[in-house]
Amino acid sequence: MSIFENVNKALSESLKNKQSDRVLTLRAIVSAKKDKEIEKRTSDKKEVTNEDMISILNKMLKQRNESVEMYLKAKRQDLVDKEKNEIEIIKEFLPQQLSTDEVEKVCAEAISSSGASSLKDMGKVMQILKSKYIGKIDFSLAGKILKEKLKGQ
Repeated sequence: MSIFENVNKALSESLKNKQSDRVLTLRAIVSAKKDKEIEKRTSDKKEVTNEDMISILNKMLKQRNESVEMYLKAKRQDLVDKEKNEIEIIKEFLPQQLSTDEVEKVCAEAISSSGASSLKDMGKVMQILKSKYIGKIDFSLAGKILKEKLKGQ
């Protein structure tokens, strides 16, 4: 079952169970998917793929994490809680994320397979990671690990 089918199923269940907060978040996901469909109408590939959905969900997560930081600075715990609830709902539809140890291992493998030797080669390594682990890895964490490993070489 595709990510979007899972979202639609969860949306209909949430509507039946009158879970208004959940419904709002799921409708935001559906709306983002429709925006992506409109964007793709001009391209050759008109279908929104699972990779597109992962990208959409990651973008939504990033937005909500930024909002949490702003609300924490403004001491608005009510809004922080709301955003964190939305983050948890969105995460339900993403593939399982790799742990920090797994990310370190994957980064080391990508460095060796790309032959990277300095920070200048970081783009090549990130390209490898993005091609293999899209949606399964936190790229900000991977970036920090890569900088650390490539700086030492």
